[in-house]
Amino acid sequence: MSFIDKLKNAWETSGSMVCVGLDPQLDRLPASVRNGKKPFLEFNKRIIDATAEHACSYKPQFAYYAAENRLDELLETMAYLRAVAPDRVIILDSKRGDIGSTADQYAREAFEVYGADAVTVNPYMGGDTLVPFTKFADKGVVVLCKTSNPGSAELQDLLLEKGHPLYMEVAHKAASSWNENGNLALVVGATYPSELARIRETIGDIPLLVPGIGAQGGDLEATLKAGLTKAGWGLMINSSRGILYASNGDDFAEAAGKATCELKEACQTQRELILNGESR
Repeated sequence: MSFIDKLKNAWETSGSMVCVGLDPQLDRLPASVRNGKKPFLEFNKRIIDATAEHACSYKPQFAYYAAENRLDELLETMAYLRAVAPDRVIILDSKRGDIGSTADQYAREAFEVYGADAVTVNPYMGGDTLVPFTKFADKGVVVLCKTSNPGSAELQDLLLEKGHPLYMEVAHKAASSWNENGNLALVVGATYPSELARIRETIGDIPLLVPGIGAQGGDLEATLKAGLTKAGWGLMINSSRGILYASNGDDFAEAAGKATCELKEACQTQRELILNGESR
């Protein structure tokens, strides 16, 4: 099954657009988990078990595991996801971007070593750096477009001679020459709903991974109004800290499940209002 088909299936079967970010930080884990042999794996397994019913996708962030020398636990987390939540999309968030044979190795790392359904990539070095990833036609390539951080404007908002900003050039290319195998998605922050709407108008039904809801201040209603496709899907609304650390006690998994369910239901409510033309 292709990345796009798997994602569509995940939206339908879960009824959710929530993407759970698996970004464990050792000093934020409950002591009962932190002191174990494989704390990241144990924490992730309990989070996954509590949230799988309410999520369409998961997004482990590579750096959190690499910095703690726990890439073995990332591998085991990916394997656990494939085993217990096979219908959910797994995005390896490593933001790779390099040329030639180096990009080939990054693509193999994501898809062959870690078994990800998709990987995040940085297009700054040009479209040829995406080819080693997009040639895996059944896998997804999630391209940074308009990111949620305040400093994104320094480069992404620069106006080109064509009259539009750099992030829109990324969107145009993602909707055309870069997307030969139809397996691209884009990262667009919830902190920029106007830009998100402009991107959606340009790219049609290409999926969007949307960080920035919650801790970064993104507005859920504005995000859905700007980013939903005509079919009422098209978005993966990422939440990491708001789910992982909904409780710092031993009830962390239960609290994470509740937080994921609440975000799912909030998305469902707004989605129905928008599709019925009842949204403000």
